[in-house]
Amino acid sequence: MVDYPMTDMSSPILLPPQRLGRWHIDATVELAAVPMPFAEFLPGATPEAIAAEADWLLPKCADPTLRNGMLAFHTWVLRDGKHTILVDTCMGNDKERGGYAVFNRLRTSWLQGLASLGVAPQDVDYVMCTHMHGDHVGWNTQLVDGEWVPTFPRARYVFAQREFEHRHTAWKAGGSLPTGAFGDSVLPVMKRNQVVLVDSDHDLHGLLQLEPAEGHTPGNVVMHLAQPEGRAVLSGDVMHHPLQVKYPEWSSAFCEDPVKSAACRQRFVERHADSGTLILPAHFPSPSAGRIESAGNRWRYAFAG
Repeated sequence: MVDYPMTDMSSPILLPPQRLGRWHIDATVELAAVPMPFAEFLPGATPEAIAAEADWLLPKCADPTLRNGMLAFHTWVLRDGKHTILVDTCMGNDKERGGYAVFNRLRTSWLQGLASLGVAPQDVDYVMCTHMHGDHVGWNTQLVDGEWVPTFPRARYVFAQREFEHRHTAWKAGGSLPTGAFGDSVLPVMKRNQVVLVDSDHDLHGLLQLEPAEGHTPGNVVMHLAQPEGRAVLSGDVMHHPLQVKYPEWSSAFCEDPVKSAACRQRFVERHADSGTLILPAHFPSPSAGRIESAGNRWRYAFAG
């Protein structure tokens, strides 16, 4: 990974809001534009295939050379007037993430972004993570007087049990997981008795419905938000980049089982194409939210704007 300059991290950035029935859907951004070489994070892609998509990739989804795809890192904030739910809490400040220098010991305005939405840490009812890679659990905790403590003191942190057990087993064995993520961003909330472990198809009090989406990780899930007015799905890392809508066979380098991940993504794209379902990805650049549409014998991603 080559280090690249990124957008200013000192000022809060929010994604354009969405509305679905009684739900207000916002997002607070940790990193708005991180260039990553296509050859590294989408190893199945070819320069020729990428070049053929230049008309829509530029300028938002790739850099001018078409060598690097742009990824964003943000947390979805769901509110219905009674509940406040956060989905996928990015990297977090002060975390040791030695694999990539751009993610190590971050200092961003993510928490200020949450405040600019009118959400204080004590307002959050549920924190949910599609999986437990380091860039999806980081703001679960923050450093206070040298100790990792839950960022959201009232929240229940809802994790798929299969994902938790897989990460816990690997953590105990000293496996090659993202550096320290389980230890600094999951165990501290477990120790404070704020964790609820659920099945991968759990229905959270009629608010969100989990669905297994194995491949990216063994316990990966997506989350459905269904209303009479329509449906949204928080897709996590089933897809990292809009190119994977057209080419679901291209698994990312971060997928722990690339074959299962590709099959999961194929099913996801086919299921939601032309359905009107609002897709809320974890890493697509702003405005991120959009819908999947048929395009010939393949598909395209239409940003909601």
